[in-house]
Amino acid sequence: MYKIAEIFLETNSLPLPSCWKQFQSLPGEEEQKADFKVSVLHQEKMAHGMECYSLEHRPVHLWKMDRSILLTDEKWKEGKLFSASDEYGTLQLLLQMFYTHAVARGMIQVHSSLIDYRGKGVLFLGPSGIGKTTQAELWNQYREARIINGDVVFVQKTRENFLGWGTPWHGSSPYCINDRVPLRALVVLKQDEKNRIRRLEGFEKVAAVSRSIFYPRWMEEGTALCLDILDQLLTALPVYELSCRPEEEAVALTEKTIFGD
Repeated sequence: MYKIAEIFLETNSLPLPSCWKQFQSLPGEEEQKADFKVSVLHQEKMAHGMECYSLEHRPVHLWKMDRSILLTDEKWKEGKLFSASDEYGTLQLLLQMFYTHAVARGMIQVHSSLIDYRGKGVLFLGPSGIGKTTQAELWNQYREARIINGDVVFVQKTRENFLGWGTPWHGSSPYCINDRVPLRALVVLKQDEKNRIRRLEGFEKVAAVSRSIFYPRWMEEGTALCLDILDQLLTALPVYELSCRPEEEAVALTEKTIFGD
């Protein structure tokens, strides 16, 4: 059993990367009912070169990612992996099932790096290669901030605030911690020869952040749910555009802008 952002996943003989171990449920949570289950289909018999597999539940969705194939029921409670030979495809299909349950609990998936600086979270956003992980590493090096995740962060709306959750999915980044932190600000990155930061407002803020949101379009109301959470997030938290070089001065400038002296 795995516990990711308070969502329980039960698996059956599913090969997963070693980083998933820290997301295993704690002692005392064994009796917790799983929010969704994923297992691998095993060949039942073979005749004349034909393989036979039995399904306990009638699937209504078939999803394929690279060489991995996932069958799911109507409510996304049961998943059967017909083929789990490709790790990337398998992890992406697992992420799809997880997001289906996460968005219903007020979470959105953000392509970003998340740091914990003195108990407050900062999200660094931008396209691949812009320097999200580099900025997180600079904060770790010069301000001893913890890097919770370097690529796949889930942001959740709660009654009190917005939480940034670490997940076992982390793209090409090596950073992946099972933890959460209340968010203080979002920072959209741009590469530049000079270090400059400014606060974004209005449509410019929406456009800058929305490009980093992954929308669950496979769900009938997934995009609408996602946009509603995003609207509340952008209303509640400041968004900054940081044009910078990968150096300590950029960290100091951002720190002063977000947290003050």
